Amino acid sequence: MNVDFFEDEDSTVRALRRSATARRDESAEAARGLAERAAREELLDVAYATVDSPFGPLLAASTPRGLVRLAFPEESEEEVLERLARRLSPRIMRAPARLQAVARELDEYFSGRRHAFETELDWTLIGPFGRKVLGVAAAIPYGSVLSYQEVAGEAGSPRGSRAAGNALGSNPIPIVIPCHRVLRTGGNLGGYGGGLPRKRWLLELEGALAPELS
Repeated sequence: MNVDFFEDEDSTVRALRRSATARRDESAEAARGLAERAAREELLDVAYATVDSPFGPLLAASTPRGLVRLAFPEESEEEVLERLARRLSPRIMRAPARLQAVARELDEYFSGRRHAFETELDWTLIGPFGRKVLGVAAAIPYGSVLSYQEVAGEAGSPRGSRAAGNALGSNPIPIVIPCHRVLRTGGNLGGYGGGLPRKRWLLELEGALAPELS
């Protein structure tokens, strides 16, 4: 009797697990269907998803124009989405399929197989001067660097190094817009919104800095 009881219990547990897995699969499929329908009916203005990186999961968000936001793991998803809702549109939905190309390009970049991003960008969150500064940064080739002063000069403000630094520090699409390729005159790392260890890691990945000796 005891053996039969435990066999029945094991069968019940297995059945419950199968049922829970089926419900999760159905929920995921429903979510995908809802996102696709919202996109078809033009009810979705901002799609978002988390993408893997060596730094942990990054939150990526895009609009019909292109990638508009890439947030590091320490940035609260709730706060990022709330700001996007205020600045862009409240019609926001998790839609990983819309970010597949971005996720693929980031994966290729982090593995050293991609030296330039091809994904379209949405510059809506960036002000006029910031667009000039980040436009210069976006044109810095893989493995190369410029100084803050050089970036300011190319952006049309030769004496605006500090303002250029502020614009770079508030870059809403780091890594893809490579503000990490801007250093202080003399080679000092300067600042970075994602933290200096990440800036160094990215520059080492690109061969712009020699790896630190441990």
